[in-house]
Amino acid sequence: MGKDVIIACDFDSCEQTLSFLDKLEEHKPYVKIGMELYYAEGPAIVKTLKERGHKVFLDLKLHDIPNTVKKAMKVLSNLDIDMCNLHAAGTCKMMEAALEGLTREDGTRPLLIAVTQLTSTTQERMEADILIEEPMEKVVGHYAYNAMISGLDGVVCSPLEADKVHNACGSEFLTVTPGVRFADDDKGDQARVTTPAKAKELGSDYIVVGRSITGAKDPKAAYERCVAEFVG
Repeated sequence: MGKDVIIACDFDSCEQTLSFLDKLEEHKPYVKIGMELYYAEGPAIVKTLKERGHKVFLDLKLHDIPNTVKKAMKVLSNLDIDMCNLHAAGTCKMMEAALEGLTREDGTRPLLIAVTQLTSTTQERMEADILIEEPMEKVVGHYAYNAMISGLDGVVCSPLEADKVHNACGSEFLTVTPGVRFADDDKGDQARVTTPAKAKELGSDYIVVGRSITGAKDPKAAYERCVAEFVG
């Protein structure tokens, strides 16, 4: 599977999203729909973007009891999404239930990946707020391993952890990495960040890029720069 840049469309309406995507002209980028946009527009936004020719990563980060997640994934399986996710902290049982719910009767399904630790989380906050005192690298690796043995396709992690995840889980296990900024951008609320070029060097399979593209004066040029640095 080749590398790709996923644009985080963190807008609050379909109108804003389409207005932004129109600026990219002939490009049909892979897009991420997060909570804000999905909660504002519902499943219709997925249909709209798919009709326009985009691949869609539905980023809802499910985390609940296994049966609830299984039922929710069954609903999401009816959408024509390409990728969705959940929190690995929900345990192997929850991830296995999610996979079962997401798989259609004909055996097909979107890619399913698990969030390890959010890229806004620091070692200090992980220890103080959620009482996990193991090193970040070890925690991410353990969560990734749990996702792999549960049958998932990959994980969301920082680019800084991508190579370690591949070493532990194999080269075919996907790493989808937010926390990517151009070297001359502000890192915002992200803590574990790097550039598109560095993410490529570290082995990320997909990078998720938001404000460096969506907030750029020339989004088309910013997207093309990101693709050039990451995909080559």
